[in-house]
Amino acid sequence: MGRVMKIARRGFLFGSVALIGGVAFGWYRYATPHGNPLESGLGAGEATLNPYVLIDANGVTVIAPRAEMGQGIHTTLAALVAEEMDLDWSTIRVIHGPASKAYYNAAILGEGVPFAPTDDSRLANTVRGAMDIPAKFLGLQITGGSSSIPDAYEKMRLAGAAARMALVEAAAARLNIPAAQLSTENGAVIAPDGTRIPYPDLAVDAARIDLRSEPALKPRESWRLLGRTLPRTDMLAKVTGTETFAIDLRLPGMRFATVRTNPRLGGAMLSYDAGVAESMPGVERIVPLENGVAVVATNTWIAMQAAATITFDWGAAPYPATSAEMADILRASFTPDHLDSTNRDDGDVDAALPPDAFTAEYTVPHLAHATMEPMSTAALLKDGHLTIWSGHQLPTQILKEAPEMTGLPPEAITVETLPMGGGFGRRAEMDIVRQAIIVAQAIEGTPVLVSWSREEDMTHDFYRPAAIARVRASVADGRITAFDFATACPSVVSSQMGRIGISLPGPDGTIVQGAWEQPYRLPNHRVTGYRAPPMAPLGSWRSVGASQNAFFHETAMDELAHLAGVDPIEFRLSQIDHAPSRTVLETVAELSGWGSTTPGRAKGVAFCLSFGVPTAQVIEVEDTPNGLRMTGAWIAADVGTALDPGNIEAQLQGAMIYGLSAAIRGEITFADGMVEQTNFWDYEPMRLSQCPPIRVQVLQNQTHIRGIGEPGTPPAAPALGNAIFALTGQRLRDLPFVRAVTFA
Repeated sequence: MGRVMKIARRGFLFGSVALIGGVAFGWYRYATPHGNPLESGLGAGEATLNPYVLIDANGVTVIAPRAEMGQGIHTTLAALVAEEMDLDWSTIRVIHGPASKAYYNAAILGEGVPFAPTDDSRLANTVRGAMDIPAKFLGLQITGGSSSIPDAYEKMRLAGAAARMALVEAAAARLNIPAAQLSTENGAVIAPDGTRIPYPDLAVDAARIDLRSEPALKPRESWRLLGRTLPRTDMLAKVTGTETFAIDLRLPGMRFATVRTNPRLGGAMLSYDAGVAESMPGVERIVPLENGVAVVATNTWIAMQAAATITFDWGAAPYPATSAEMADILRASFTPDHLDSTNRDDGDVDAALPPDAFTAEYTVPHLAHATMEPMSTAALLKDGHLTIWSGHQLPTQILKEAPEMTGLPPEAITVETLPMGGGFGRRAEMDIVRQAIIVAQAIEGTPVLVSWSREEDMTHDFYRPAAIARVRASVADGRITAFDFATACPSVVSSQMGRIGISLPGPDGTIVQGAWEQPYRLPNHRVTGYRAPPMAPLGSWRSVGASQNAFFHETAMDELAHLAGVDPIEFRLSQIDHAPSRTVLETVAELSGWGSTTPGRAKGVAFCLSFGVPTAQVIEVEDTPNGLRMTGAWIAADVGTALDPGNIEAQLQGAMIYGLSAAIRGEITFADGMVEQTNFWDYEPMRLSQCPPIRVQVLQNQTHIRGIGEPGTPPAAPALGNAIFALTGQRLRDLPFVRAVTFA
């Protein structure tokens, strides 16, 4: 049943070092109304000193509260605990924790506060800290928003420190010597005479210890694991192909299903004819869904072949039928009736803009998440108990919705969160999970794996919204004198949160994310967001609003630099007053050899502060007989504290490639209410042969620690567009670029 299921059966033992008692953790946020997620069921010699540390005869297992979707988070989360417990890294085991509100994510709400990341005032920090209250109330165990490390940085270090402290106290009692005379090393307590007591021998006693003081955290200069590149805990399984993703899961007697649902997203299924499918060998059942059907068969291929034979009468789409109609609605949304926010309004922009001010309009299309592993989830309803196996970014939502769908009590629901073949925000959705539960109900007693085809996945996403920005500006004496940035798109937050029954009041900060909070200090500066009417279903796409607003903002900045006759990097530096942001620009300039020229090549730069991380990128391009080719790429980013520099570098490289893929060819279009792109052949990512060599410099000048999953994506598109302009003189204001230029 998998490692998580095994742990779920055993449960956790919470002694005085527990969430509930508050003896050890009353001085911290661990005091929570959500209770002990796994309180009973431990075997002899097994103990858990807190929700993040399980000890048995084989050693220590770290419980990770966040999902592993390729970003390496389980490695870094485990290192937070291992550092404080003095564990041998080669012995570390890590598994995803159970679905529980006790693992709520407070840091993810911090991105929505109305304070720029550069605002380090007492008020701003107080409000950010207060986000723990609504986060605790919502109880969302969610992975996203580059929040995993900021949320866990103190929590999991404190968990490790408290566990070590309790183990030392237990050893002191056993040896009848003061705890201060004991030390720890490689998973054991060491006595002055060299006696070693392994943690498993002390765990049960340690769970009974009442800690009377707050455990001290190791100073940074004493770190052995944190701050250096560690071998990833999932490396061996990933490179040998033995990692079990949901799509790989095999259980005794399992059946396999796929779905066909209305390609006009949210439209009804009026009727269907499955006669041919039902007669095919291996097909066992056709299960009606809300807006389509599931085909259950003896293997996935048969299910997909059978699904292709079903004919449907689909209802109309509940949104405009074509991309052109949606674009018209976006352009019509720049009106007071659609005003959503004016997060920045310095000076008097209207008075400062001359009649001949610079004006430009920029556009981006819808985008799909296009994860390598299509949507897949397994379920088993048996003997009044439902088990869900899913690679999911929001497992607590499964605990909320599964009882509503089945009538079972919450304690009859088990969720095993598996590794994911990519997420990018897509796997925070519930559609595939709901389908798996419906099919499991129809074939009760038999496990079923529901897997989407690539075509179903591509055409039934929750997309990054299409958006439009309009910029008016003026320059004088090499500087911007007025800058008016306005953008319009439908609300991602309203669309996404509405699907799980949460209504958030006030403006949608993602509409202007990556624009209003940029550290440019201009005398007259306004950023306005307009909320367009809901259209196609939307979801969080890697870096969310910053993904489009960085393109709009930094393309405009580049245009204004050339209008002012100033070097693009010097132009930005002259108007940015945030020291870490200035340093990333200076670093990427040095890293890329900015200012040096190679015949036939040119460089472009872009900067964006997103999710608290100032990031600058430079792209170099050359023109070849076969089209434009990228010949180099450079990234500088400041995360405050780099816990694993190698993993951060990999994340920045991957995020840049994700952004470049979207910039070059990424586009989802609608016709007759249906998505036109169906697979990677017409939603093509960047090929390995197109990828330039990428150099990364990770900086640590910020006060607060930051996450890194998202910030590498926003500057990629404008850096490439600005490089193309520098080489060809062709200014590209619309994505994707392949509409206007050819790439080798």
